[in-house]
Amino acid sequence: MTGDPTGDPTGDPTGDPTGDRAPTLLRGGTVYSPSDPFATAMVVADGRVAWVGSEGAADAAVGPGIRTVWLDGALVTPAFVDAHAHLTDTGLALTGLDLRAARSAGELLDAVATAVATRPGAPVTGHGWDETTWAEPTPPTRQQLDRAAAGAPVYLSRIDVHSALVSTALVDAVPDATALEGYSPTGPLRRLAHHRVRRASRDSLSPQQRVSLQRFALQAAARVGIGQVHEMAAPPINGADDLALLLDWTRGAAVPDVVGYWGELGAVAAAEELGARGCAGDLCLDGSLGSRTAALNAPYADDPSVSGDLMVDLEAATAHVVACTRAGLQAGFHCIGDRAVDTAVAAVSAAARQCGLASVRAARHRLEHVEMLSREAADELAALGVVASMQPAFDAVWGGEHGMYAARLGQHRMRGLNPFAQLARAGVTLAFGSDSPVTPLDPWAAVRAAAMHHVAEHRISVRAAFAAHTRGGWRAARVDDAGVLAPGAVASYAVWQVPGELVVQAPDARVAAWSTDPRAGVPGLPDLSDAAARPSCLRTVVHGRTVYERDS
Repeated sequence: MTGDPTGDPTGDPTGDPTGDRAPTLLRGGTVYSPSDPFATAMVVADGRVAWVGSEGAADAAVGPGIRTVWLDGALVTPAFVDAHAHLTDTGLALTGLDLRAARSAGELLDAVATAVATRPGAPVTGHGWDETTWAEPTPPTRQQLDRAAAGAPVYLSRIDVHSALVSTALVDAVPDATALEGYSPTGPLRRLAHHRVRRASRDSLSPQQRVSLQRFALQAAARVGIGQVHEMAAPPINGADDLALLLDWTRGAAVPDVVGYWGELGAVAAAEELGARGCAGDLCLDGSLGSRTAALNAPYADDPSVSGDLMVDLEAATAHVVACTRAGLQAGFHCIGDRAVDTAVAAVSAAARQCGLASVRAARHRLEHVEMLSREAADELAALGVVASMQPAFDAVWGGEHGMYAARLGQHRMRGLNPFAQLARAGVTLAFGSDSPVTPLDPWAAVRAAAMHHVAEHRISVRAAFAAHTRGGWRAARVDDAGVLAPGAVASYAVWQVPGELVVQAPDARVAAWSTDPRAGVPGLPDLSDAAARPSCLRTVVHGRTVYERDS
């Protein structure tokens, strides 16, 4: 994307906050808009889309003082919304040890030893190890980790962030850690023991360090076309002070929007005081499948002695949804296993009986992950107006006949996970995110994962997946005038350099991709059939203000 080729000095956007707010005409590209499927130009004024149309009509849209941006054939779309992320942890993962490539306990320990040698005695934070990808799927013992750590406090979160390897130096910083539920003297920590030790590792961060990590994560989001992030804060993760700091410094800053959620049971007043959009998010009804803590109705296939952990019972969950509904606040839960999802659905249904269906639907409660659910549960979610906030990358990473899902659950149950098409057919609003740092900030990869689900019957079209990752995220935050490029909508958009042509892509094997038929009036999107042919973000704009622009 370059400036006006006529040499007009107003044609080269600088990102200056004052000039960036000026009315702007974008022209010479393709605008993905429901109001004109063949639009090539767009006017933005006062943080809103003012006009969308064809290049031939663009001159008539130009008024005094308007700035022109030449797109050079680029694609303009709504900016993505990441509907589930953890920004401080994402910053730590991006700047700390990346253990996703480790293929053995030995490689993990070598990475720790190298980090300790670089800064002896300093805390070491790492993320992403996954023993299910190792030839010998056994994590290192604490004794082995202590030898590599040489006395340093070490916290290494598993890829799902529901368990962690920690050194003795960090365990010793938590009073009575050895008596807490989920403590292991040799292996990873889980549940309450993990939560307490994790908080101890995070509490050592100064406010300045937190802001730096959060800013780093938001800049990474902006570089991939994300214009809004939903921060899923909760007491076991980073605490109220972390969320308060994040919401404070990002207000008015040139970064993607941040919508905060506070995941504490019954804490309506705390959520309101923090300025959170809801008392929801990572309020965990259960854990994860990888750590075998997701609550199942039947035991795990690879360990029949375990069926996971239901952390909140139906009575408490119902009381929480009722309290939020009466306060006009969104409620919600983290729920992955079918027992947890059944509990969440039953809780919202019970709240509807107490508060009235209209009040529950108006609250637009949301459930996070929702990986295992029945057709009946999907229909009930639609009737209750509940949003399903999901992560398509989970299937890309762990799905398939030989993936972690199959190992934990067996082939039959594996095939029922992440049923995007079933939810869409039922009328459930879908909102997509990454759960970063669990999976990367990579929205096009998420759209591709939803369209190319390992199980064909769960696939949705690229267009539907894109809508879930844009407008669906705004709707999940109870905002209905954003996520599309149409007159009057919020002007949060991204500009993309696209390899190849724009196409319309089916959710099944009938036709992988076909050119847009002008008679259909359906706008095209990048061809995602080739994972390597990735759109490249040139610019991300939030409420009419540039928050990222790629260097020429």
